[in-house]
Amino acid sequence: MISKNKLDRINALAKKSKQEGLSEAEKQEQKALRAEYLKNVRQSFKNQLQTMTVIDPEGNDVTPKKVREMQEKNRKN
Repeated sequence: MISKNKLDRINALAKKSKQEGLSEAEKQEQKALRAEYLKNVRQSFKNQLQTMTVIDPEGNDVTPKKVREMQEKNRKN
């Protein structure tokens, strides 16, 4: 999980960018922080999918094939 300090810095850079613009160093910092944030979000989403099971109203497991394959691959590793 990304730290609160990094999230605050992302927001501060976004605000500054809209108000007055960023220096090249700040633009690079913003790009790196955003990349780290997106990597974290994607990993969290994958983790959620790996534990997901879809059940229809009749109680049948209707988890999509692609999700089941990902779960099986994860169990083998």
